[in-house]
Amino acid sequence: MGLDLGLEKEGIKVLLTCEVDLAARKTIETNRPDIALIGDIRDYSAATIREKAGLSSHEEIDVIVGGPPCQAFSSAGKRQGFNDDRGNVFLTFIDLITELRPKFAVVENVRGLLSAPLKHRPHEMRGKNFPALSPDEQKGGALLFIIQRLKEAGYSISFNLYNSANFGSPQQRERVVMACSRDGEKLPYLTPTHSEKGLYGLPQWRALREVLEGLHPNEHHYVKFPEKRLQYYRLLKPGQYWRDLPIELHQEALGASYHAGGGKTGFYRRLAWDKPAPTLVTHPAMPATDLAHPEEDRPLSIEEYKRIQEFPDDWMITGTLLDQYRQVGNAVPCSLGRAIARMLLNHLKGETPIIYPDFPYSRYHKTDDVSWTVETLGDLEESSEAQLSLNLV
Repeated sequence: MGLDLGLEKEGIKVLLTCEVDLAARKTIETNRPDIALIGDIRDYSAATIREKAGLSSHEEIDVIVGGPPCQAFSSAGKRQGFNDDRGNVFLTFIDLITELRPKFAVVENVRGLLSAPLKHRPHEMRGKNFPALSPDEQKGGALLFIIQRLKEAGYSISFNLYNSANFGSPQQRERVVMACSRDGEKLPYLTPTHSEKGLYGLPQWRALREVLEGLHPNEHHYVKFPEKRLQYYRLLKPGQYWRDLPIELHQEALGASYHAGGGKTGFYRRLAWDKPAPTLVTHPAMPATDLAHPEEDRPLSIEEYKRIQEFPDDWMITGTLLDQYRQVGNAVPCSLGRAIARMLLNHLKGETPIIYPDFPYSRYHKTDDVSWTVETLGDLEESSEAQLSLNLV
């Protein structure tokens, strides 16, 4: 409920939540026993959802906000898109938006959504010995399909890739946020409150030290690094990683991964005190995505996870320790939820949004809806004689 807590802090009342994970459901029930809770979204009709939320068939829904399962689009997975069962949950979510017709809809997801195809072809079935990729198999096809459905229902579309650190989160977490309006008027992009280097006079990103202050040193719960890895961690200072080990230890420390490609920045990674945390993952002690305390010889604790994701200290996370890491690691930072809420509420008030020209919302370029659409449709036209007849620009 990180996204929900952000909405609540700006004055948006949450009537109903949807969660299928058993441990996460228990967390919601423990902290918000009065909020309606449903399970697998595919099991509920639009009418049933209204009933569960305590709304009549005639009452307006102001906003539906959600982050459908993202693994189907993640570049770290098989990227099955809508061929994946979780991808079908995404489509169900979009269909319910068009049936329930809220004034606004917000969809949050991973960066991989920007490039995921509508239909996935395994990499071993590509190349000179196979037919060219069809338009459905080109990158970006999944998002084009979603946009088409929402536009056909009369919704405007605005999206961008946002680094949550630019909105006050002590974490560099990049997520696509798509904002839709039923009246067809395009919604503005989110307004940053922070920037990496004080750009436009904004406060600089929040650092890890600031948000971890005040935690009791003896009340931490965490998984442990094996002794074999701790011997290398003891040689590292805050903000360092495997490349900062003595060069003669590099191959020994990384083992078979030493010969793998990429920068391997997650190996033996100690967090820096004076920067935001990297993206929290569902397990802080996996070799390729380590999230070690800046000074102590351990991974981040669940208490530190909660601070970084901006959950209140008294927010109870239920389940085993690994269940808790998974829940908090998968959550949306509360600050990003607050930024979404402010954008919607200011739009309702008719306030002119603050615009910072060429603001670097993320590490990537051409991730806003306008430039992304032009580039994606251009790539499709160049790669195939078959044309998508989508009125998107």
